[in-house]
Amino acid sequence: MSRQERLRPGVRASIASAAARLMAEDGITDYHQAKKKAARQLGLPEHTAFPDNAEVEAELRAYRSLYQGEEHEERVAALRQTALELLDLLGDFHPYLTGSVLEGTAGEHSNIDILLFADSAKEVEIFLLNRGIDVEHVDPRNERVEAVLVIETDTADANLVVMPPHLERVALKYRDGRPRERIRAEGLRALLSE
Repeated sequence: MSRQERLRPGVRASIASAAARLMAEDGITDYHQAKKKAARQLGLPEHTAFPDNAEVEAELRAYRSLYQGEEHEERVAALRQTALELLDLLGDFHPYLTGSVLEGTAGEHSNIDILLFADSAKEVEIFLLNRGIDVEHVDPRNERVEAVLVIETDTADANLVVMPPHLERVALKYRDGRPRERIRAEGLRALLSE
């Protein structure tokens, strides 16, 4: 930790809070980008130590609870309901909901993230096209991911992350090392009925 950071207590908390506000208000979904922009807005030097993603996520939850309350809860419930419909539709591909919709931090700019485990992305794409669902390809950000297929829903776009079947039992992690939570349709149904 630099001398300047020691002289300014709460720098990490300030960055986490500002990053959470940027994510909630401006729709930034990348934690690193939000932290970097927050540090710039706070006038901090480039080498400032950033808070970890868990700290920003905690601030994001607090921000949404304080400023977006009931509206946020309704949005998350709607996103989760759409996710459940997709999990049911894609049942043959061992789907799991993951990401901000599951975690409850999703906002108006968030996508629904669904992990699929299939022999090939082509079979998922054909399955969707046979049901009249248009598919867009985006570049995967992880070498273990075969493809990311994006589909539109009435609520939000959904990222269908297609992975090989042998990875279904592998515990996936976020970039910062935290375990990536995921849930099947039955678990999501239970969550929605709470």
